[in-house]
Amino acid sequence: MAQSPGEGSMSPSASLRGTRETLSSDPELESLGSDSEINGFPPERRTDKYGFLLKSDVDGALPEEVPVDVLRQREAKWLDMLSSWDKWMAKRHKKIKLRCQKGIPPSLRGRAWQYLSGSRVKMDQNKDKFDELDRMAGDPKWVDIIERDLHRQFPFHEMFVARGGHGQQDLFKVLKAYTLYRPEEGYCQAQAPIAAVLLMHMPAEQAFWCLVQICEKYLPGYYSEKLEAIQLDGRILFSLLRKVSPVAYKHLSKQKIDPILYMTEWFMCAFSRTLPWSSVLRVWDMFFCEGVKIVFRVALVLLKYTLGSSEKLKSCQGQYETMEKLKAIDPKYMQENFLIGEIVELQITERDVEREHLIQLKKWKEEFGELQCKSPPRMHGAKAISDSDPPNHKPLEHSPSIILPSNTSAIKKTREQKQMEKEQEKQRAKVAKEREKEEKEKKKLEKKKSKGKGDQSNGNVKEENGGEGTRDHRQEPVQPLVPKQNLKDTLKVHQSNESLCSKESEDTYL
Repeated sequence: MAQSPGEGSMSPSASLRGTRETLSSDPELESLGSDSEINGFPPERRTDKYGFLLKSDVDGALPEEVPVDVLRQREAKWLDMLSSWDKWMAKRHKKIKLRCQKGIPPSLRGRAWQYLSGSRVKMDQNKDKFDELDRMAGDPKWVDIIERDLHRQFPFHEMFVARGGHGQQDLFKVLKAYTLYRPEEGYCQAQAPIAAVLLMHMPAEQAFWCLVQICEKYLPGYYSEKLEAIQLDGRILFSLLRKVSPVAYKHLSKQKIDPILYMTEWFMCAFSRTLPWSSVLRVWDMFFCEGVKIVFRVALVLLKYTLGSSEKLKSCQGQYETMEKLKAIDPKYMQENFLIGEIVELQITERDVEREHLIQLKKWKEEFGELQCKSPPRMHGAKAISDSDPPNHKPLEHSPSIILPSNTSAIKKTREQKQMEKEQEKQRAKVAKEREKEEKEKKKLEKKKSKGKGDQSNGNVKEENGGEGTRDHRQEPVQPLVPKQNLKDTLKVHQSNESLCSKESEDTYL
């Protein structure tokens, strides 16, 4: 059976086995965040609007910002969406997609990422799970590696600048909790910048569940030991490049540059260590909404504008020059306004990604055999995640001041239930009418019978009022319905009532 990549030297990714501990072997990157560099900042540190430290006033030049009134309008729209998220996701997902492409307001970005990724539902389903994992000791092997990586994650951000500060403490908690939550995967260094970006926008527990969703739904298998999923996506990227930029595809094929050599950090870190920060946040907004196709689009745009013309290829005739150019992409192609527009316009859909996935998976099996990493299927964005895991929460719901008992009509009924109840009421009304008719008919029959019996008895029995009718002595004497004593009493009462009435009339007359 063919050997799996990462085990033998036949695979171009054999050198990536150390990626789980050292994603980048650059010594300068390893030294970032050292005490000597951090101490080079003045006591009164200045930061940009994203929280990154500035060394001089020149660094404080801000990119184009959204006008305040437009930002306030977007905030109001997002608050309205978040207050009834399930309805928007079910019926107006396209509108959510358009608003993510415009950019989520900074004040609501963290909350929106949680709702888009489904991590809020996941957290509600696993209450107190993060606290339980946080109290556990953790595997010493992973704890040691995580501690060595903490100071490398965005060392010039105010949240992570201090060794042992609250930012690094929360980052350690999140990464350690994931190794306990998924011990079969453990820890990969590329997870650290992902978790750090999340911690810049939300508390530790929420960042943990958001990381879980990224690793399980958006990028499943990316952080497994053999890195098979990222190698497979490298092949998918290279195949899609033929459609987007044939010139760049031919050049990379001619130079025999495997995609894994330049796209590993792009994909595994979701461009958080590649693009300017404003572009990173915009890409993540769309990534959480639309899924991994956004990561493919970013990579294809960068390859197209870096190697997509004969003029640009003049300066990179060899393999080394090509790799150097891909490591130092022209900043103008990574700027927010240019990059986001190109990403939106690029016609690469999840269907294209899945079709290429099936093709490359078949080729992989022919070359290396079955995948050793059995990761769950990839979800393409917020809509697919929401459909696969129905929400059981009611976000931003007002607490009522008056709570009605549970047996009242507070529970909303569906249309089918209402129709069923109406039909049942109609049937009950019909049955009641039929019963009334039957009862009326019975009463009529009884009256007729009673009249017939009364006529027969009057013909044979002499009336007590002095009638001269002949009486049949064979019949039993007819007894009055009321006893004689009672009859006398009633007569007395009747007489007294009449006398009283006559007295009253006399009084009134006088």
